[in-house]
Amino acid sequence: MLFLVGLGLGDVKDITVKGLEVVRRCSRVYLEAYTSILTVGKEALEEYYGRKLILADRDLVELEADEILKEADVNDVAFLVVGDPFGATTHSDLVLRAVNAGIPYQVIHNASIMNAVGSCGLQLYNFGETVSIVFWTDTWRPESFYDKIQKNRAMGLHTLCLLDIKVKEQSMENLMRGRKIYEPPRFMTVNQAAEQLLEIVQKRREQGEELALSEETVCVGLARVGAEDQVIQTATLRQQVSCDLGAPLHSLIVTGQLHPLEVDMLRLFAAPDALTHLKMSDSSTYTS
Repeated sequence: MLFLVGLGLGDVKDITVKGLEVVRRCSRVYLEAYTSILTVGKEALEEYYGRKLILADRDLVELEADEILKEADVNDVAFLVVGDPFGATTHSDLVLRAVNAGIPYQVIHNASIMNAVGSCGLQLYNFGETVSIVFWTDTWRPESFYDKIQKNRAMGLHTLCLLDIKVKEQSMENLMRGRKIYEPPRFMTVNQAAEQLLEIVQKRREQGEELALSEETVCVGLARVGAEDQVIQTATLRQQVSCDLGAPLHSLIVTGQLHPLEVDMLRLFAAPDALTHLKMSDSSTYTS
């Protein structure tokens, strides 16, 4: 059987009891190592689980999935995912491959950033579509994430922005030359995401468009959610550019309409003057 096991968000002890029991009895245990990271390394996991882990990078999961599924019809194989197993569409593909090969599977869920963002005080049912903000390059500067934020805010909904992770990436030169040389890992910060959003805001302003957000829109920066040293920072989009939230992983929330209770919660984490631009649109709703 193939087991997809969520590891949660913090450290080695965030795995569920059921998940740990599965890991300890499986013949092979893979650790997915490219859609997210824990605050501890592979060695710490191996020590706590009492098992050797096989790192599963993007190439192995997406191009050589048969290696993971080999003999899973007669032996138990575990595939460990930071957060919840279905936080990334890649893992749905692995399930489909297992089903097509006649291999049974079981999912053991855990906390993910998709629900743990509630720790900032914003109500989960007030969130719209989640977006990914990617690193821009000199030749590739997509803005589709801004358009999705615009749609969410038009409906009064908050937007969770998942920030880019570059792990085991090749430079264009090494890719073209077929050299297996990889760039150092990069993790987008809230500052970088805010800078890119501000560039789009200024560009759209110059084009005369009606803006989805402004420099004073209230946003929430989050870092290392679920860890003991997690950080939450309520600040305007402009302020987020200079906020230092420390080590990865970071996420950013662009707020929509705010209930008074949400505003009270955001004050717990607010930078100076972060909420001074809030406007009351009716007796129970604030906007920025």
